[in-house]
Amino acid sequence: MPKFQGVDYFRMDGLLSGEEIMVRDTVREFVDDRIIPVIERHNRAGTFPMELIPTMAQLGLLGATLPPEYGCAGMNNVAYGLVMQELERGDSGIRSFASVQSALVMYPIFSFGSESQKRAWLPLLASGEKIGCFGLTEPDFGSNPGGMLTRARETVDGYLLNGAKMWITNGTIADVAVIWAKLEGVIRGFLVERGTPGFTAPEMKGKHSLRASVTSELILQDVHVPKENILPGGDGLRLPLSCLSQARYGIAWGANGAAMACYDAALQYAKTRIQFGKPIAAFQLTQEKLVFMVSEITKGQLLCLQLGRMKDAGTVRFAQISLAKRNNVQQALEIARLARTILGANGILDEYPVMRHAANLESVLTYEGTHEMHTLIVGEDLTGLPAFV
Repeated sequence: MPKFQGVDYFRMDGLLSGEEIMVRDTVREFVDDRIIPVIERHNRAGTFPMELIPTMAQLGLLGATLPPEYGCAGMNNVAYGLVMQELERGDSGIRSFASVQSALVMYPIFSFGSESQKRAWLPLLASGEKIGCFGLTEPDFGSNPGGMLTRARETVDGYLLNGAKMWITNGTIADVAVIWAKLEGVIRGFLVERGTPGFTAPEMKGKHSLRASVTSELILQDVHVPKENILPGGDGLRLPLSCLSQARYGIAWGANGAAMACYDAALQYAKTRIQFGKPIAAFQLTQEKLVFMVSEITKGQLLCLQLGRMKDAGTVRFAQISLAKRNNVQQALEIARLARTILGANGILDEYPVMRHAANLESVLTYEGTHEMHTLIVGEDLTGLPAFV
């Protein structure tokens, strides 16, 4: 297939700074040269391409928006969003790795950690020398994280943690886990390091989606955490939810990348696939599908750009992030399904990226807040009336 040129029907590049375009193009080249050649092999095997981590770190993609004083790139939020877009054009699992490392591990350490915790962990996480995970979701509490059963009990020299977490990206390969637990009924964050007695992270197998991503359980049985490993910068459910807002922002951009990959594959295929004596791109029904795809991609791009500008200005609200995540993932999944119909039977082959993206997006529709929960978040914001229970 021809080299990917991007999808920019409304010339959005004219709204980007030179630095933002440079970041986007650098990551686009990385995806083309390093991710796309290997991702189908890893998807088949159900393995994560660990060999990509050092280069991702060298490019400044881990904790990209955090300050340079901690070894990070200090990008603005639009540049970071473009990074997420391009990584997910490669694969949702690759974007998930970078998103968790950045938004769910480095962000809470930066925002709620002590200065010594920041100095100890952020440079190592930014360089890829250490990997982190985020432990909030539990087997019985997904959309209702406030009901968590994981408990922390204060001891003479620290805290004792007991509980279990589920659907944890990077869990098995992580060197540190940001664990959320109730301490005297109040949610607090703890840094639990790999190798701590009683802490295990078995990998979950048998996935039909996000196969090139490590998904784990976290089991905590009388895990002793020293006092200096509690995050001192606040308590309550608002802390982990603020982390989720960071991750959801990246997902909104990332979904555009998956949609662009599917659209591009369908467009190139339709122009070369001959049926009834002409390319199938010449048929009205095929053109209607392609027009729908580029229309929704363009809407998603403009939505994310404004969201990023508001985020940089400090004016964004979490419900706006929910709307973007909800819309862009839903539309990306529909685009993937339509692209598969254009490719016909060939659409199920991993010679093309479409079926892999479609399967991945089924998970993205659910994680970091389900499509339904984001509907209710926006609904409450519009009406002032909560409809969660």
